[in-house]
Parts: sequence; C-alpha cells; structure tokens
Amino acid sequence: MSKLIPTTGLAFAILTLAGCSSKILYPRYYTIDIPSPPANGAARVGISGTLAVRRFESAPYIRQKRIVYRPEPEEIGFYEYNRWVDDPAEMVTMAIIDCLRSSRSFSEVKRYDGQNQQDYLMVGHLDRLEETDYGGGVAVTAKISAELVDLHSGITQWTGDAAETLRVDDRNINSVVVEMGHAVQKSIDRLVVSLDQQLVPQ
Repeated sequence: MSKLIPTTGLAFAILTLAGCSSKILYPRYYTIDIPSPPANGAARVGISGTLAVRRFESAPYIRQKRIVYRPEPEEIGFYEYNRWVDDPAEMVTMAIIDCLRSSRSFSEVKRYDGQNQQDYLMVGHLDRLEETDYGGGVAVTAKISAELVDLHSGITQWTGDAAETLRVDDRNINSVVVEMGHAVQKSIDRLVVSLDQQLVPQ
C-alpha cells in the first residue's frame, strides 16, 4: 500500500505539468472588410436593363476558407488557425453587387436566383487571394475575372479581369487581411470601370 502512494503522486504531478504546459489554440476568423461605395447621386445614362450576378467561383484551395500564403511562386501554404469567416468568393460576390448598384450602370442589380428573368447575367471567378512571401518582403495579391452575358441573345457582351498586389509593411495577420481587402476593392473598382467604358455610352 505504501508503494502506491508515491507512484500515484508522481502520476498526478506529471498530468498537472502536462496540463500547464499545453496551450489550446482556437481558430481566429476574419472577413474581407470592403466598405460599401457611396451611391452615385448624379443621373447617368446607363444600360436600360437589369442585371443578375451569379455567385463567383474560386479554386478549391481558396474555398477551404483558410487564409492562403505562398512562400514560393510554385508553393501554396495555409494558416492553420487564421481562417475566413465565409468563403472569400461569396464575400467578393456581395462586394461587386454593392459596387454595381452604386455605379447605377443598370436599372437593377440583384443576386442571381436561378431564374433568367433579368436582361444580363454576370459570372465571375476569384482567381487569387493570398499572401506572398517571396521576392523581398510580404505582399498580398488579389485577382478577379468576370464576364457579362446578354440573356436574350446569349452573347457575351464584356469580359474583364483585374489584379492588384499591395505591400504589407507590418508583418502580422491583421495587416495582411486589411491589405487583402484593399486589393480586392481596387480589383473590383477596375472591373466596374472597364464594364462602364465598354457598355455605357460616353
């Protein structure tokens, strides 16, 4: 009986030390903060038609919702505990809908609901959204492509793509996420300008 006491005490001590030394890590979730653009109050001659925007697609590795980084151009890595609160392509879809509504290029802009009742359909793809750690310093890159289809004729009226790379001065995940939002916003702004120039009478 006396031999069991120190053994039990040693086991308790080991478990206590193990509990103190282990640290439970929980995921941290982020979103792409893209402010809604101010409505264009000036009347403009836009396209006299309605637009539906289908949910943008993205590569499978982006859909995992873990924030992506590239230590080398040909290598993709993932932050284990830093993740997106939603699919980045979904966030981009909502942001581009807001931007298109603000531009007033169409009489109505809505989310595609599976019914081809609008005049135009926009489909797109989030090609890249990642941190890049090569080439000297830390940067982020966003690339978005889209096209506009006339639902009456089936003809593609416009195609475009835009990419933005921004340097990250502070080497922390919060700064990376903030700059990713800026890169996405700049890419969307360029896409909408390209669409306006192609379709809206000058």
